[in-house]
Amino acid sequence: MLDVVSYLGRISYSGPTEPIANNLRRIHHAHMLAVPFENLDIALGRRIVLDEDAIVNKIVEQRRGGFCYELNGAFGALLRALGFPVTLLSARVARTDGNEGPEFDHLALRVDLENTWLADVGFGDSFVDPLRLESGTEQTDPAGTFRLIGDHDRWYMQRETEGRWRPQYSFSLQARRFEEFAGMCHYHQTSPESHFTQNRICSQATNEGRITLSEMKLIVATDSQHQETRLASEEERITILQDIFGIRL
Repeated sequence: MLDVVSYLGRISYSGPTEPIANNLRRIHHAHMLAVPFENLDIALGRRIVLDEDAIVNKIVEQRRGGFCYELNGAFGALLRALGFPVTLLSARVARTDGNEGPEFDHLALRVDLENTWLADVGFGDSFVDPLRLESGTEQTDPAGTFRLIGDHDRWYMQRETEGRWRPQYSFSLQARRFEEFAGMCHYHQTSPESHFTQNRICSQATNEGRITLSEMKLIVATDSQHQETRLASEEERITILQDIFGIRL
């Protein structure tokens, strides 16, 4: 059984947990600021298995992060334990050539309360607060402005960047089982075509913006500035993982 107290402690959340929209927003926000998006196990050759107990242990007890299958898999388990109605969704990530990835390319969450919400703590640099499932409504949070476009069959999550709406991913509202994502989870951690096998990354939202360690480059982004620092050694990278992200491999 999921240890709710330990999980909430991991994300430094001590507020109300009743399954209502305001609490979903608070818990989602806290998770984004506490748990990094990272693929470090892939570079180390450590296999990621879609086992709910294992990924919750990794995030809560080992104080690690993960990629979408881990982060949203664990977050969905937390929400269910708190009484939120959660549905796993398959999403197809937009590519630079205008196409999309296959089904199960990304795992997102649907939460049905007085309104329906898209929750997603596993897409990296993305919305910090959940989005209302309303077509065409611009929704602004600390990370930027987003909108969902769709109907009953297909929905599209878009982000405003430099005055243009850019596609992030599409999804259907069909309920999925966790094990259905196993094939793409294996692909993303083993295929040379997967961007997760090509670059070590650790990224986390902050109250001011986002901080990212991409290979040997530290990027600190806020509303007013974007600062990049080239690291001098692997030892410096390991120290940053420990001191900034709290990760000890």
